[in-house]
Parts: sequence; C-alpha cells; structure tokens
Amino acid sequence: MKWKQAIQDYNHYLKIERGLSENSIKNYLRDVEKLITYLSENDMAISPIFIDKETIQRFVYEISKSVSPRSQARIISGLKSFFNYMNFEDYRKDNPMDLLESPKIGRKLPDTLSEDEINQLIGAIDLSKPEGERNRAMLETLYGCGLRVSELINLKISDLFFEEDFIKVTGKGDKQRFVPISDFNKKYIAIYRNEVRVHQSIQKGYDDILFLNRRGKQLTRAMIFTIVKQLAIKIDLNKSISPHTFRHSFATHLLQNGADLRAIQQMLGHESITTTEVYMHVDRSHLAEVMNKYHPRKK
Repeated sequence: MKWKQAIQDYNHYLKIERGLSENSIKNYLRDVEKLITYLSENDMAISPIFIDKETIQRFVYEISKSVSPRSQARIISGLKSFFNYMNFEDYRKDNPMDLLESPKIGRKLPDTLSEDEINQLIGAIDLSKPEGERNRAMLETLYGCGLRVSELINLKISDLFFEEDFIKVTGKGDKQRFVPISDFNKKYIAIYRNEVRVHQSIQKGYDDILFLNRRGKQLTRAMIFTIVKQLAIKIDLNKSISPHTFRHSFATHLLQNGADLRAIQQMLGHESITTTEVYMHVDRSHLAEVMNKYHPRKK
C-alpha cells in the first residue's frame, strides 16, 4: 500500500465511519502529510505498512525543533489515530506509536471576555452600514447561544424556532442539537432579516442561509474572524480574541451565574463532560458560594 492510497482510505474512514467534520478531517490528514513530507525530503521510500517506530521517533525529534510542545502533541495524537486505523483495517498488526509519549503540556484555559467588554465590542459596530445590523446579530448569536464559528455561518432560517425559543444547531460530525435563544437575541436577528437581508439579491442555493455577505452568499470563517479582530482594535482591547472567545464567555458567564455544568455541556454540544469541565478552572469565585449555600456544616 502506498501513502496516497492510505490517505484516501483514511479520509473515507474519518468521514463515513467516524462522522467527523471537514475541518477535523483536514487536521487529521495534515498530521499524516507532515510525516509523508519528512520521508520524501529524506529519500525514505517506506510504505505506511512497513514504517517502524525508530523512523517515526526520528521524525518526531525533527519536528520538535520547529514546533511548540502543544503542536507536537497534536501531531503525535493525529499519527496515533492514523495507525490505529491501519490496525483496525488489518493493514498492520502493530502500532509504531504505542510507546511514543507526547510532551507534557499544561491545560490551556480558554480566553474570556467580561460582559462589559462584550457590550463594548458590539457597541462599536457601525450600524449606519448595511452589514452593521448583520454583524450585531451575528455577535449576539455567538455570545447568546455559545456557537462555534462554523455553526454560525451554517445557521439556516429553517433552523430558527423562535416560537419555541430554540434554534437548531448543526455541530461537529453533523450532530444536531437545540439551543435556547433569548428574546434579546431574537430581536436583533429579526431586525437584520426584516431591514437588511430582505433587500439583498440572494444567490441561488443560499436562500435558507441566515447570515449572508454583500454578494448574497454564505460568509466564510475568515470573515467572522476579521470582523471580531477589527472591533477589538477599534475599542483598544488588549486581548487576543477570536469568534470562539464569545463561546468561551457564554459558558463561563453561565457557570458564574449558577448554571448546571451538565446543561452547559448540552448547549455547547460537547460529547464529554470532561471537555466542559475546563470552565471550572476559569473562575473559581462561585465555588465558595456553593459551599456556603449547600454544605450542612456551613449552616
């Protein structure tokens, strides 16, 4: 088996068997492609079936000179997944990654914004421009519903169940969930739809997409990043933020105000509660209140 065939089969497996999103699949394939590039640059004609642990160790040693420990750990994890797939399909009987340890890295806590900072960012949007109402509705939705940027740009009009106070969100691996939406958030989406979007010339195939660019097509992830970055510069915000920061802030503010961690997990669309538990480390100030309120020895 050649690497090209292995990559194609692995791509199919990640998409069909594991149901991963396009972005996740690209990341997994990129990790394997880094190994293929290393082999090519060093004139090592070794197939994925016969590559051994020592060769991969040399590859990992080389990449450790140019990437951060976190990136190195990510590549090792991606390669482990690939060779697990090779075992699963009986192409190999062993996994050359089994005894290879990832570098120790600390748990990265998500960046968050205060409620005041979010208000400043949204308040800095120029509403005199047609895209202003759209941008306000988008940022209110990112923060109000805790969406990923990919979930925001794929949100459809048919996903809006305003009478029931929910929106339907399609997340990673095309998994769907219902997320509550506030009257405040609904108001700004309605303003955008009724005062801006209704006057746009919409391209064929994008009629149901909620947030559109000026050409009447779906927005890109990069465009949302640009909007957020420009607003941060506009208000002199000395933080490195992205659209994902609104999602982190959504979860953190819910937790600080007493929301149940399991409910936050469902709204964020996390498969494991462990992923959601990172927010427990962001702000511990509410823990003393919980202890004082609920522990019998505090009464």
